[in-house]
Amino acid sequence: MRMYLGTTGTWAKISLLLIGFAITSCNTLKRVGEDELLLVKNTIYTDSLKVTDEDIESLIVQKPNSRILGYPLRLNLYNIAKKNPDSSYQDWLYRKPKRKDRLDNFLSEKQVERLGESFLVKGLSVWLKRIGEAPVVIDTSNTRKSLERLSVYYGSKGYFNNNTTFEIDSVSRKQRAEINYKISLGEPYMVDSISHSIASSAIDSLYTLHSEESFVEQGKQFDLADFNAERERLANIFRNSGVYDFQESSISYNIIRDTTKLGEDRKMDVELNIDNLKRRSDTTLTTSEYKIHRFDKINIYTDYLYNERDSEQRFTRFGDYTIFYHNKLRFKPETLADAIFFEKDSIYRDLDRTRTYRQINNLNVFKYPTITFEEDSTRTKLTTNVYLAARPKYSLGMGFDVTHSNIQRVGLAFSPSLQARNLFKGAENLSLTGRLNVGSSSDPTILDSRFFNILEFGADLNLDFPRIWFPFLNTKKIIPSYTLPRTRISLGSSFQQNIGLDKQTFNSILSYNWSPSDFRRNTVELLNIQFVRNVNTDRFFNVYRNSYDRLDEVADDFEGDPTLVEFYETPDGSDDPRLIIPEGTTGFTEAILNGEVEDVDAQQLQEVNSIEERRIRLTENNLIFASNYTFHKNNRNGLTDNNFFQFRWTLESAGNLLSGFANFIPFNKNDDGDLLVFSVPYSQYIKTDIDYVKYWDLSRSKVLAFHTFIGIAVPYGNSTNIPFVRSYFAGGSNDNRAWFPYSLGPGKTNAINDFNEANFKLAFNLEYRFPIVGDIKGALFADAGNIWNVFDDQENPDAVFDGLEDLGDIALGTGFGLRYDFTYFLFRVDLGFKTYNPAEEPSKRWFRDYNFGNSVLQIGINYPF
Repeated sequence: MRMYLGTTGTWAKISLLLIGFAITSCNTLKRVGEDELLLVKNTIYTDSLKVTDEDIESLIVQKPNSRILGYPLRLNLYNIAKKNPDSSYQDWLYRKPKRKDRLDNFLSEKQVERLGESFLVKGLSVWLKRIGEAPVVIDTSNTRKSLERLSVYYGSKGYFNNNTTFEIDSVSRKQRAEINYKISLGEPYMVDSISHSIASSAIDSLYTLHSEESFVEQGKQFDLADFNAERERLANIFRNSGVYDFQESSISYNIIRDTTKLGEDRKMDVELNIDNLKRRSDTTLTTSEYKIHRFDKINIYTDYLYNERDSEQRFTRFGDYTIFYHNKLRFKPETLADAIFFEKDSIYRDLDRTRTYRQINNLNVFKYPTITFEEDSTRTKLTTNVYLAARPKYSLGMGFDVTHSNIQRVGLAFSPSLQARNLFKGAENLSLTGRLNVGSSSDPTILDSRFFNILEFGADLNLDFPRIWFPFLNTKKIIPSYTLPRTRISLGSSFQQNIGLDKQTFNSILSYNWSPSDFRRNTVELLNIQFVRNVNTDRFFNVYRNSYDRLDEVADDFEGDPTLVEFYETPDGSDDPRLIIPEGTTGFTEAILNGEVEDVDAQQLQEVNSIEERRIRLTENNLIFASNYTFHKNNRNGLTDNNFFQFRWTLESAGNLLSGFANFIPFNKNDDGDLLVFSVPYSQYIKTDIDYVKYWDLSRSKVLAFHTFIGIAVPYGNSTNIPFVRSYFAGGSNDNRAWFPYSLGPGKTNAINDFNEANFKLAFNLEYRFPIVGDIKGALFADAGNIWNVFDDQENPDAVFDGLEDLGDIALGTGFGLRYDFTYFLFRVDLGFKTYNPAEEPSKRWFRDYNFGNSVLQIGINYPF
């Protein structure tokens, strides 16, 4: 979606906003009493050294009012609100003797009362208080609480004899002060000796086997975090070594320390205690020794519905498993067995339990699985019950959307879907999704006079199943079931009418994916076949208006040539002859390139040849027969983790298989010598790109995010360029936000085409995100990057990357944005400014268009990276 921001109106709004900020900034102390101090800063010192650790700073109870780029916005919003809107309204109402009576006569007594409850009178103040912040006035009782927290924290780090104090330091500005927290740490306590007392023999053996990996070590400074980590480590070891009922609460420590030896090294003795299992009934508490558990019976209930759980069931045995079902078994036993990671006589492991839950959910044919364990009388053998309830075999869906873009004024999109689960009893899922998009376009080249004059429709058929399917090869040993393997076979097509060149697209994909862990994922598309057919190639110059304008500009120099006169027409109301589309553009181009026109200089010939080559490239049909591999890795722990990285690497190769077939299959050739398959030259290239994202969690919900992208696609063999659908572009809401999509580059060219693309791309993005008010967040960003042509048939030196000196063509856009968090998605508005534009003359590249009149407003959903 393209939007432009007007200069005059924008400056007026910004001026009013700045004036409003200036007025309210003078009123920061409005709610601060004369004998009170506004807290403006906290500083923590340990042994005179300043502390900058955010975790330690979070222990302070009172924190200064939040600031946005140094401005206390939320405090001043709170100050704008009336302190007591009810009494203020009553005071205004009765300030003049007859005001109340006049309002009662004009409105009514009841409406006058409601006026006092209205948004403008009361609601606005309530809302401003809710989104604002009350002034943080220094309260020494809270300061002492902060000292207690700091003392406890440093005590947990071994500084048991620490001393804390604070001082209030007034600053030069009126009624404002800072608080300095000072901690004298003293000497830390060290772990001297470590012993253990373990009640259960099985636990004792396991502990001895893994004791060298302990977080609590002799000679190490005492740290309570080490003890907590050690408890978690031991509990994890025990529960993955057969002790399925181990309780972390059984682990405790006896710590003996001498706090009387002032001035000497502090030593402490640590004793690890692991008690027996405790079971509590209504009246008694019993203890028993922990034991290693092994699986005895493994039962799978495939039709466990609440209203049928007591009805008669049949069963069958498959390997270690007993499978129960009603009437008819709807699932292949092998499929169920592959999803269960418990084996008869093997020891219990929490890891196997987690993997079983993941794989059952991955099948996507069962609702919420439940797994229970029952001990036998010896408390060493387990009966495992896996309860499964099947999802409906068939389900229907319908999606509906209203869209708007630079192509269509309004569009209606429908997407009906049908899903069939467990198609061949092996958890195979088939989905059929249709797409229908009707829209209204104001494009004058579209002759259809109906309101909905553009149409796009298509369908996708996907079959996926929970294993790696590869003919004549057993992949289970290479890619085990716990990696959640999936195979997908996809067929799809789409058709356009009155959209661009009215493309018809057919695609087919055979892909595999598996995830060895929650943080790594592999995807292989063994076959990715795409055929693109352009139906209305005669509309090229109607669609690509920049190419037409360039060709018509050359044609202006030959208007008087009698051999070319038939190719021109003069539009009504104009005296400027224009090339006729398509007869004139085709005839003129052929005449120039075939040497039928005299006095054509080299520059004109090169320009016409360049336009014709691009027309052929964008109108020819494409056959892409590719394979690719993608590796994705991240270390993010949940949606609230803002200190993580993501890495993605993709390698794609196209045309090699067909090129190999050409050695023994006589393919036809076109005039350029390209091999043809179904009368279409197939694409041959190798492509790779790297995408890296890094987040840093700053203080108080502020985040710094960095993104880099490097991609290159090299044509060879049967191709001299990259298909448009596989090329790179720059600009847009998720790229360089100071340029619209496809409007940046290649290189230092000034968007000479309608859709500018190339086969080499660099992109770097840096964004600082911060909270503003409630669910409204802000961002400052800098986007750098560009696209170039390399190793292809592009001859324009301004668009080609020849060496490191061309890195000077990297464009820079900066700006700011607002986001509103709707919980399930985030709505984003960014305003980008062209800071460095390589398309300008060298002396005019910096800040040439750095103004609101040339800014670009980008709208997006969710974060750009």
